[in-house]
Amino acid sequence: MNKVMLIGNVGQEPDVHYYGADQARAEVRLATTERGYKLPNGTEVPARTDWHTLLFFGNLAKTVEHYVHKGDKLYVEGRLRYSVYNDKLGQRRNVTEILVASMEMLSPRPQQPATNPAARPSQPEPNETKPNQLPF
Repeated sequence: MNKVMLIGNVGQEPDVHYYGADQARAEVRLATTERGYKLPNGTEVPARTDWHTLLFFGNLAKTVEHYVHKGDKLYVEGRLRYSVYNDKLGQRRNVTEILVASMEMLSPRPQQPATNPAARPSQPEPNETKPNQLPF
């Protein structure tokens, strides 16, 4: 079984590319952090942050393009993919990516500016009568 589940924060704006007939690919860098703690002998273990490269394809990539931004908190599920290549200097490089199958956005949505009811002029109801006025 090859399954990854992560919760973390987006480190930069998504990098989205289109190819073929309206096919999308999005790449996102996600930071996950393990809290620091203290061992029973008093030794402090510092917090550790790991960076992950997430790849989204198709409609999920289009959703990322429109709704995911730097600083957002995400929950993703997917699978690991390892690849190897030689860089320009001929050195062998290893790459680990997460191919995302599903995502949940955990950051609260920005609130729309509420209309201020006090800013609107008060209009009397059609059946409302003013003092000193008779209804007939």
